Amino acid sequence: MSVTSPKETSKGGFGETVKVIIQALVLALLVRTFLFQPFSIPSGSMMSTLLVGDYLFVSKYSYGFSRYSFPFGFAPFEGRVWASAPHRGDIVVFKLPSDPNVDYIKRTIGLPGDRVQMRDGVLFLNGVAVPRERVEDFVDRDPFGREVRIPRYRETLPNGVSYLTLDIMPNASTDNTQEFVVPDGHYFMMGDNRDNSADSRVAGAVGFVPFENLVGKAQMIFFSIDEDARPWMVWRWPDTVRWNRLLDTLH
Repeated sequence: MSVTSPKETSKGGFGETVKVIIQALVLALLVRTFLFQPFSIPSGSMMSTLLVGDYLFVSKYSYGFSRYSFPFGFAPFEGRVWASAPHRGDIVVFKLPSDPNVDYIKRTIGLPGDRVQMRDGVLFLNGVAVPRERVEDFVDRDPFGREVRIPRYRETLPNGVSYLTLDIMPNASTDNTQEFVVPDGHYFMMGDNRDNSADSRVAGAVGFVPFENLVGKAQMIFFSIDEDARPWMVWRWPDTVRWNRLLDTLH
């Protein structure tokens, strides 16, 4: 009968622990690369759909995979594999064309070949105004805690996708634009907070987004907390977590 010394048992236990940790890290990397990646919202460009302090799951497989699907963009290939094109209205995380180290999140408005223009705050696609209906105001608070009411509209795209947009300021700089023609292999992205979004309307900020730069489709808010709070402050959760936003699916 063989016996194992306490020293050997200790070595074996340590080795098993290291093995389990490595396996867990590899599994997490595979899930993050090929299935779902978490992202947080740092700005208000997609209000009121997404708020600062929202945490999302983004499906990495929705549009296939490019080198930007992998950590640090290290994959040695161009274009996409198992490619699937986004639809109008999809909320997409993408790499900023001018700086692929930066992730942006916007809504897909224009597909390749589309003509996109803003006229007096109304979105036009291929020469036709996108229906826009005034709905209840979005209620926010300024830095002093005072209530601010922001006009809100429901837009409905030609494919039936409907969502809410904000109009903070009449005749803002991006309320009237040239007509943009989306090049092949590119997409036109816009924020739902129309007067506070650097997007494809601003060539120097975003411009047209190459298909290769798409990271994935935003699917669900898995956590949400007030922007002046931190997720690790669990003792503040009863007052700071936005419980009504947890597990909200996005469209």
